[in-house]
Amino acid sequence: SSSLTEAKEFVKRLRRQTDLCNMVKTVRALLNNNNTVTVLRSGLHAIFNEKSLDVTKDLFQEKFRNPKKQQKNIQLKCLKNFISSLTSSTDIRDLLSCLSSDLQTFVIKPSKSKEAFKDQASDFMLKWNLLLSNVGKILTINRTDSFG
Repeated sequence: SSSLTEAKEFVKRLRRQTDLCNMVKTVRALLNNNNTVTVLRSGLHAIFNEKSLDVTKDLFQEKFRNPKKQQKNIQLKCLKNFISSLTSSTDIRDLLSCLSSDLQTFVIKPSKSKEAFKDQASDFMLKWNLLLSNVGKILTINRTDSFG
């Protein structure tokens, strides 16, 4: 039974790795298309300029839950840094390096203990997924040309 469990875990990891490889191939092809990157950047900038993410920003504020603990909205900072490093012919490794650097700065280094790291990392991932879902929804509904 333990072999079966290990085999199932191996298959899950293999599928995840395959999915990531396919995603990287797709992103590389898109990054090499100057027109696609320009349209995507303009759509993402429009989302920030139109304040379409204001509802999302409100969800990140913890002032209603705990007035002593204000959320810095690091997810938006990470997204803005990611967008500014997004240019045509940018290598995907550079984009991942940008994101990795932000995670080091905002999540990993500020953690004082293993428990604090787990809490910050899970909080970041939850809000990061929410932010990207809302960005994807806004691009899909309002800016279909940017969604590529």
